Amino acid sequence: MGDASGKLTMKLIILEDETKATEWAAKYIRNKIIQFNPGPERYFTLGLPTGSTPLGSYKKLIEYYRNGDLSFKYVKTFNMDEYVGLPRDHPESFHSFMWNNFFNYVDILPENTHILDGTAPDLDAECKAFEEKIKSTGGIELFVGGIGPDGHIAFNEPGSSLVSRTRVKTLAMDTILANARFFNGDTSKVPTMALTVGVGTIMDAREVLILITGAHKSLALHKAIEDGVNHMSTVSALQQHHKTLFVCDEDATSELRAKTVRYFKGLSEVHNKLVEPLYSMKQPCTIKQFE
Repeated sequence: MGDASGKLTMKLIILEDETKATEWAAKYIRNKIIQFNPGPERYFTLGLPTGSTPLGSYKKLIEYYRNGDLSFKYVKTFNMDEYVGLPRDHPESFHSFMWNNFFNYVDILPENTHILDGTAPDLDAECKAFEEKIKSTGGIELFVGGIGPDGHIAFNEPGSSLVSRTRVKTLAMDTILANARFFNGDTSKVPTMALTVGVGTIMDAREVLILITGAHKSLALHKAIEDGVNHMSTVSALQQHHKTLFVCDEDATSELRAKTVRYFKGLSEVHNKLVEPLYSMKQPCTIKQFE
């Protein structure tokens, strides 16, 4: 499905379970940062998601930092989305999520973290400024994301434009119901609008890694890689991205064709070269990683 010479490249990495999938993703992120060799004049720019799926990866990245293998001092981050109307210090804001689950435990500088402000007086201006900030950094090297059970990425829900940019978005009832678990099951407390990067914003990244775990995401994975590109499953747009990795567990493959699973599992030895050897900042990487 393409190669690293400018053609479209889509890889599906199938791991045994969620723990192994999130660890593989963390190893990949670690190697990409170290290979990039960031410094004061050259920051690595990382797009990040919230939600339960990436938590395992964040825990491993924190562990790598604590072991001295990885630093975020010269990393800039851009988060995918934020609820409209929730102040930053609200326990369920995505700002609180990122600081409570990741940023507080690594050496990233606060001014290098970028999260949309859902309480901004002019939400459209906030979205436009976010796009400008991404552009001013030189673009995103690696955008990490997850997907909803209906195949949406960030808050680009079914029907969203596949060339959309960062904007205000009304949330579908399915999304509100899915997120009610974070608000004591009370749907009336779930914000009905959000600020979100667009599909086009994600497509501009030089590389995209999508983490998908659990049987409840299996139909979304099928739509993402086996159906055609369709605005009713916005993650499917990544079929046309020049470099995409879908990292999943066995449970998430239950709706895939047996032939698809067999094909990608047959490439597992090749795909493992993406995280082996596992580079460390204690021993700077001098060999170009397999592409």
